[in-house]
This record gives sequence, C-alpha cells and structure tokens, in this order.
Amino acid sequence: MTFKIPVKSLLRALGIGLILSAFYDFGEDPQPKPQAQTSVPPSVQDKVAEQAQPPVPNATLPIKEPETTASQRQENWIRHRIHRGETLAGIFKRYRLSRHNLNDLLSSDEHLLRELTQLYPGKTVKLLVNEKGELKKLVYQRSHRETITAARTGENDFDIEKIFHRPQKRLGQASGIIQSNLYSAGKRAGLTDNLIMQLTDIFGWEIDFQRGTRPGDQFTVLYEKLYVNGRHIGNGSIVAAEFINRGQVHQAIRFTLPDGRTAYYTPEGRSLRKAFLRMPVQSARITSRFNLKRRHPILHRIRAHKGVDYAAPIGTPVRATGDGKIIFRGWKGGYGRVIILQHGRRYTTLYAHLHRFNRRFKLGSRVNQGDVIAYVGKSGLATGPHLHYEFRINGVHKDPLTVPLPTSKPIPASLMTAFRQQADSLLAELEQHRPTALVEADHGKQ
Repeated sequence: MTFKIPVKSLLRALGIGLILSAFYDFGEDPQPKPQAQTSVPPSVQDKVAEQAQPPVPNATLPIKEPETTASQRQENWIRHRIHRGETLAGIFKRYRLSRHNLNDLLSSDEHLLRELTQLYPGKTVKLLVNEKGELKKLVYQRSHRETITAARTGENDFDIEKIFHRPQKRLGQASGIIQSNLYSAGKRAGLTDNLIMQLTDIFGWEIDFQRGTRPGDQFTVLYEKLYVNGRHIGNGSIVAAEFINRGQVHQAIRFTLPDGRTAYYTPEGRSLRKAFLRMPVQSARITSRFNLKRRHPILHRIRAHKGVDYAAPIGTPVRATGDGKIIFRGWKGGYGRVIILQHGRRYTTLYAHLHRFNRRFKLGSRVNQGDVIAYVGKSGLATGPHLHYEFRINGVHKDPLTVPLPTSKPIPASLMTAFRQQADSLLAELEQHRPTALVEADHGKQ
C-alpha cells in the first residue's frame, strides 16, 4: 500500500526546516549535563600535601545549566562567542529574538543590569529559546569565577542570579638562582610578575632589592595555584618563601589570625609586615635619591630633594605605602598632581607628578597599605614620567629608603602552637624544593 504526499506540503516543510536551522543549532545536545558543584578543599596552610595534586586535563568551564525536561524538547541552546563592540541588543537582534525579550530581561534587576550588559570579548553567552522564539534562560560566564544567569519566571519577568565559583587551591612551587637580577631569575623559574612582586613585598624591609641582591642569591617560593573544575585559572598568594641574600637566610610563613587578618611572619613568629611598604611603585628604577643639596634638573640651581624619584612608564600603578587617609588630592605647583596621605598622628606620605588619580578614592577616603591610589605621570615640573615620593615624621622630611619604622605585632602566645605546626610543614617543603647546583647550571645555559 502506498501513500501520496503532496509536493507543495513537502517543499513547505523543507523550507521551514532550512529557515530554522539558520538560527538555531539543532545539533547541540538539548540536554546538557549539569555541572557538579566545586567543593572547597582544605586550606593551603592546613594540608599542604593534599593540595599538591596534578591538574585535571581537558576540563570544561563551569556553566550552570538545568536538566531539560520533556516539556522543553522544542527548546534549543544557542551559544554565541562575544566579539569586540557587541551589545546584548545586537546579539538578540542577530538571533531574531523580539524586543520584548530584551526589555523583560533588562527590567528584571537593576542591580545586576550593568554587569549583565557589560560584555567582554572572547566570553560566551548561551541563550535557551523555545519554539515560539521566546527567551527562557540566559547564561553569561563573565570570568572563570563568576557566572550570571537569567531564568524566565513569568510572562514578563526574569530571575537574575550571580554565581561565584570558589576556586580550589593547590600548592605550586618555584625556585631559582640569580644570575643578573631577581626579575629575570623569577621568570626563568616560572613565576608570574605578580608573584615576583609579592616576593619583593614580603622581604622588602629585610632585603634591598634595588642594590642589595647579588649573583648567586637564591629563592624558593610556595604559592597557591587556583583551579575551577580542574582548570588552572591563575595563581593566588605566596604561602611560604625563602630568600638567601649574601649567605643570610630569610624565611616567611603566611598565617591567618582568628579575626581574618593575614600576614607574613618569620619562623619564630616575628611579623615581617612593617607599617609602611618600602616602595610605592613596583618594578621601578630609582633615578634620584634623598639629597638636601641636589642640583635641580630643570631650575639648574641647588634645591633640596626631599624624597625619592622612581622612573616608570606613564600609567604605572602607585600604591599607598601604609594605611591612612587622603588629606590632599589635587594640583600642587611644581609637584603637579599630588596625593598626600595621613598615617596616624605622626606620619605623612606624598606622591607627586601623577598622571591621574584612582576614581575609587576621594578626598577624605581611607586607604589600606597596597591600595592603588593613582598612576605615574609627568605633571608639573618633570623631565619625564616618574613618581616623586616623600616621607615625613611630625612634618620633617626623612629618607624613605633608610628611615626606621615600627613593625606589626608578632604572633600571639596563644596561637604559637598552631603557627609552629604550620610553619614546620611549610619549612620542610621549602627545604625540599631549594635550588641545587644542577638547577644553577641549567639556568646558566638559558
């Protein structure tokens, strides 16, 4: 027995299928497997050995998606890779989503609206669309650690949620021997710029990294490696470090107090954190030191240089060297753009020739040590881009590179047992990963 199918009906069905296939990817699995929740492992400080695990290869990014039910069989996921300059409105238009879909979405949550519409090139937006062309869900992974989802809850409403993916911490290690300078040795050892800067900050008051390092000095670093669903997304903080400078061993252990404050201590429990950082600019070259009888390079006359000049490219971040309050923020004659910080009753610091200020901080704002307060420039009387930094005690200028400063409090006696247990474990790891003569020879060949 045969069946006759009208030719017009067959062509009409094929035409509709081709049109739909131009907009939706029917080849994608409409039932994506939901991602497992990332568990938070023991802290790096508590269980070093358990964290030194190899990364899981070929891991996928964590995108939270629902299981597709029988009623959603006609719904399709559209995956779109964001290009530079694209907007959410443009993406909706590209996939023939009606304007009311976008309006419903943007009117659902004013607090998350800006984050939802701030699209980063290279990231992915996923749209779940039903057979009527209505948006049912949007998934936008803004970063490795953050995903924004919007799920339709009614005819005109969406429930927008921000999901944070807490990274798993594992232990990384690196060691090296200095041939010419710390930066080159650190890069050969596999350290990022940020980890090298952390290392100089930790030992900044113990070692003069501008003039005090020598070929043959060596370092060993234990640091956090961050993973989300088995994928390495970056590095965290240094948890322990050792620097041997001119034969003298300097060691640091990271320890968190019960109130949440974290700092670095010697194995004996003495704090390595001073009230002030030695340098307000990372990776900068000193071009002029504190000198009360210096000849001014522009005015060509003897004029006291009551600070230190750090040469750096325009836009280099300038950090607050200590906790304090902004008491001046503006233009100050030959200094150009200036910020002055008050630190308690006795201390003030000045940052001059700035290119621009950090908009996050205003006059009267309180800042923490290490906060980026401005950016290097050449405003005012300046021969080139640099930062002029001054340090004053009771209004009297002091040499920022040599002035003695108070230290932070040591480990409390009540916490010494816990600290020593953690320190002993990390010190054993440091000793195990110290550079050897073989490492030195290998580095010399590079």
